This record gives sequence, structure tokens and C-alpha cells, in this order.
Amino acid sequence: MSIVADMSLAPSGERKIGWVEKNMPLLGGIKREFEREKPFKDLKVALSVHMEAKTAYLCRVLAAGGAEMYATGCNPLSTQDDVAAALAAGGEIEVFARRGVTEQEYEEMLCRVLETAPNIIIDDGGDLTHLMHTKYVDLIPNVIGGCEETTTGITRLRAMERAGTLRYPMIDVNDARCKHMFDNRYGTGQSVWDGINRTTNLIVAGKCVVIAGYGWCGRGAALRAKGLGARVVVTEIDPVKALEALMDGYEVMPMDEAAELGDIFVTLTGCRDVITAKHFAKMKDGAVMCNAGHFNVEIEVGALEAAAVEKAEQRTNIMGYRMADGRWLNLLAEGRLVNLASGDGHPAEIMDMSFAIQSLSARYLVENRGKLSAQVISVPDEIDYSVAEKLLAAKNRRIDVLTPEQEKYIMG
Repeated sequence: MSIVADMSLAPSGERKIGWVEKNMPLLGGIKREFEREKPFKDLKVALSVHMEAKTAYLCRVLAAGGAEMYATGCNPLSTQDDVAAALAAGGEIEVFARRGVTEQEYEEMLCRVLETAPNIIIDDGGDLTHLMHTKYVDLIPNVIGGCEETTTGITRLRAMERAGTLRYPMIDVNDARCKHMFDNRYGTGQSVWDGINRTTNLIVAGKCVVIAGYGWCGRGAALRAKGLGARVVVTEIDPVKALEALMDGYEVMPMDEAAELGDIFVTLTGCRDVITAKHFAKMKDGAVMCNAGHFNVEIEVGALEAAAVEKAEQRTNIMGYRMADGRWLNLLAEGRLVNLASGDGHPAEIMDMSFAIQSLSARYLVENRGKLSAQVISVPDEIDYSVAEKLLAAKNRRIDVLTPEQEKYIMG
């Protein structure tokens, strides 16, 4: 039986799901294919993705393909309770998700979907796969494989692969071109600033914005900050990415130096302890900090709590910390994913691409059951190209096609 906050919220959630459905043509087409083909008939799918409207629609698409669906969130603060209620209301999909759960409750929700002995894993951040490999090892023989949505999860999977502990194939959805080039860059770029702006109600123009990490997510957040009129500083550990940021027109420096300059800090590294006690000591009065990496470890919240002589909520989702010298430092959404904990996540059209990759990759796992080794597997090119072609067609756009002579020339 589903566990959600309040089933009476379902009508509000249903309106949200209906809105994204109208703006996700790829998933709509895939849903019609799945309804005809039933690729997941008699199979159980366990999903842990941010529980909001786009994810709910993905669950319905997979269920349309015959899947027995069990869904939960992948972050304690990213669940939208009305959407969780709407998804559970039909009774066909079991949902275990509430906003604001404790870490223990969050893990219990993950365990509920794994205790169903799933055949397919749809993961965002790697928590389902980690628990399956540590707490539910006896259920691994049931697993055909899984798909991982985000950079942090892929980092964890690569570590398992190197250690020889990964027990079933996992498709690297994150690194598909139709995922990271659009979701990570354009999706994160827009949704991060949507979360910051709606939470703070402060102007960005004229401020110094510090972007920690210049991967695809960092590129997107920096580009949008620049577009909003900010002076952008990038911090990096990779010299090539740092050089790229410099040539893209941004200042580049270590966080130790940037800490003194920033008005708004955004971490997007996938690593821990990016902003720490030594940086808090240098920050301006009124500085705003937030995180857009998957886990809430990039800003050292414990050190911030320890350094503060006073703590007070400034606005919804903004906690202020007063330092001993009187400066106030502000943290958004407890240091969790600001675009989801303080917003609605990526735009529907962006997640249409990412979740199209997810659903088609899940079907690929079923079609190749028993043929794939226990490793991290790239999304097949035909899936990537198919998604791009379908979206261009949905947008009524055409592209050139090589002539036979051109093909011959290229092939040598």
C-alpha cells in the first residue's frame, strides 16, 4: 500500500501531471508504443527519482508498458506531496514518498520499493543500487539491470565497477548526449535560477555569483547567471575545465579567494566539502549559498551550524546563520538540491528527452536480458539518435541528409 502525505492533495498533483503530459511529446509517443508492445509485461520496476510531475508521468509511461511500478523519491526535500498523492490515487502504481522525511524515513521508503524484488531499477543518485548491493543481496538474481540518471550516481557506479562489486548491468543514461548536453546544461541552468530567484526574491544583476564546478551543470548555471547580469566567478579542480571557463569569459580562482567576493554561491561538483568553515569566515554579510549537486554534502552545513551564534529562518527555505562578528550567511533548502527543494526541477521539455532515454534504455535491458555483463553500459547510439530525431520532428524541424556521394567521401 502506498505511503504519501495526504491523498486529498491528489487533484492538485493531477493538474501538474496533466500540464507536463501536454509538454512531453516524446514520452507521449513512447507511451503509445509501450501500450501496444507491453515490453515490461510481468516485470516489476523499482524507481527512485525526484517525485514531481515529470517523474510521475514517466511512471505512467512505464506502467503503460505493462510494468508493475513501485516508486519513491531520491531526495528528502524534492518530493511534491500533491504529485505523490495523484500518482498513488489510481491504485495501479505504489508510491512511497513524502516531502521532509528524516534520513531514516527516506531509507525506509527506498527499502519498500526494493522489498518487492524488482526486475528493473530506475535510479537517480545511486541509492537504490547501493542498498540492493548491501542490504538486499539475496534479491539481486531477480534484477535484469538498471538505468542511472545523474552524474553522482554514475560516479558511484564506476567505483563499484572498478572494485568488481557491481552485480548487474547499469545503463549510463546521464552520459547520453540527449541527456547531459541538454538536461545537465539547459535544464540545470534554468531550474537552479528558478529555485534561487523564487526563494530569495533578490536581484541577480550586478552581483558576484560563484559557480563551483564547470561540468555541464556548472556551464548551464554560469551561462544563466551571466544572462541575468551577474559577474561570474568559476572555481574548478580540472585545469582543462578551468581554462574553458576562462575562455567563456568568466573569472577563475580557488574557492579560498572567491569566498571573499561572492554574493551568491552555487555548488555543482558532485563532491563533498566544497564550501567549508574557512570559507564561511571570509564571506560577506548577507551571502547566499545553495547546492545543485545531488547530495547535501557540498556545503559543510555542520561547520556552519557550529560557527553560528544564532540561527533563524529568514524566509521559507532560507535559513540564516549569524556569525560571531555579526555577519549573516544564508543557506537555501538545507544545502539540498535547490532546483527541486526550492522549485519544480527541470522544464518539462528537457525531462522529456531525459526520460525518453530512461524508458527506451529500460526496454533495451529487457530486450537484451541475459546478454549484458555486470558493468556500466553506455546508452546505444540508436537510442540517442532516435530521441533527437523524434524531438526535431515534434518541433517541426528538418535537417540535411548526406547524399550517397557525400557518404562515400566521408568513408574514404
